Amino acid sequence: MSNDNPRVSIGLPVYNGEQHLREAIDSILAQTFEDFELIISDNASTDSTQQICEEYAAKDGRIRYCRNEKNIGAALNFNRVFELSRGEYFKWAACDDKCAPELIAKCVEVLDKDSSVVVCHSRTMYIVHDKQGDFQKEKEYGGSTNTHLPQPQQRFYDLVCARASCLQIFGLIRANFLKQTPLIGGYAASDIVLLVKLALFGRFQEIPEFLFYYRLHPKQSVWTLSWNPQAYTFWYAPAREGEIVFPQWRLWREYCLAITSAPISWNQKLRCYFHMGVWLQQNQKILINDLFFVVKQVLRPVKNLLKPSSMKQNQEKQT
Repeated sequence: MSNDNPRVSIGLPVYNGEQHLREAIDSILAQTFEDFELIISDNASTDSTQQICEEYAAKDGRIRYCRNEKNIGAALNFNRVFELSRGEYFKWAACDDKCAPELIAKCVEVLDKDSSVVVCHSRTMYIVHDKQGDFQKEKEYGGSTNTHLPQPQQRFYDLVCARASCLQIFGLIRANFLKQTPLIGGYAASDIVLLVKLALFGRFQEIPEFLFYYRLHPKQSVWTLSWNPQAYTFWYAPAREGEIVFPQWRLWREYCLAITSAPISWNQKLRCYFHMGVWLQQNQKILINDLFFVVKQVLRPVKNLLKPSSMKQNQEKQT
């Protein structure tokens, strides 16, 4: 079964996701809402990901499988599945997460009924694995958000200053608003920046049921990168590896640009800029660490040259 004009597009970017990929795809194909397409973009995986995806694509005409010739990085791969999509509504899916069968149907119902809602998502259940990768338990995510509030500056504060979860990026999103953004950028925390831009367009709505299952495991990028902003930058955009980057300063810049370009009143923009003052206070240590990290990177070659062993080698070369 296939449809050239599906109402919903689900994009699944993947790299070496064989361990949980079947479970993720099965949960999507089990949706009670059936008018969707599933776009899988394989970022040149070296495990059995390709075999698994081709097997599913051969069985279900709603699946489109694409494979990149080389690893283009997480950001471009996430963006690619959206660029290939055709639906009115769009959802990103991870290769290690799951959805309850009713998730898409209930999100579509909300978006169809209320045009002020830009993103619809459900409550989240964590699937927790230990350091060895063995399943431990399911745990309710107890965090709450205020992205449903009517004023854009309130939603901005919630995402930027209240440190709300960015799991809403896996909600069902109106594609026409996504098209008005640069999508996922090649820098750390660009998913949060995208959520901020969407929140300045309109409200988010949470379904008060646990219909989304987010897996926490040792091979997950959040786990392996250990919240290292520099490493995260190169995970999003490997072509930038070796560059001197200022992740937190870049984040400050992107938040300010999001405010400037938002279709809101000047009064609302000023309130958002005021919240950026709060953000600067909250993140001043990290901003300073960004500068220290870069100074260390710049001075490291000089330090190496001043080592006695390096100086001796240089003298030997001269003689």
